[in-house]
Amino acid sequence: MNVVEIDAKLYKDILKNEGYKLTYQRKAILNTIIQHYSEHLSCDEIFNLVTKKYPEIGIATIYRTLQLFEKLNIVYKLNFDDGFSRYELNLGTGDHHHHHLICVKCGKVIEVKLDLLESLEEEIEKDGSFTIVDHNVQFYGYCSDCK
Repeated sequence: MNVVEIDAKLYKDILKNEGYKLTYQRKAILNTIIQHYSEHLSCDEIFNLVTKKYPEIGIATIYRTLQLFEKLNIVYKLNFDDGFSRYELNLGTGDHHHHHLICVKCGKVIEVKLDLLESLEEEIEKDGSFTIVDHNVQFYGYCSDCK
């Protein structure tokens, strides 16, 4: 999926339908996340990108907006054990079951769309004692640039 295929109106409608205004700050942050949707940006990285065009937007606004976006399922908050929360755009496909390859040298994050855990989930749920709603798998190693 490329950036052109991401419908920003969907996310703007979510805000409107939940009673939130689309302030220029929220719009700037949302547009930045959409433009960099595959990068798993941290709050600081989003701040650095947003303030290039809007230097008056503070880090606290970024944090509050990301919390709101997470609450409204516009973004997913991810933890790659690198000391930062990272954010991933909810593409509205209903399938957030994908995995990440994380380079231990440069920190690059690569998404793996292949999900072989569905049959394992079915086995776990078979006896009815546990219902799985999500899972997250991360593989650590070296990317092709750092090998």
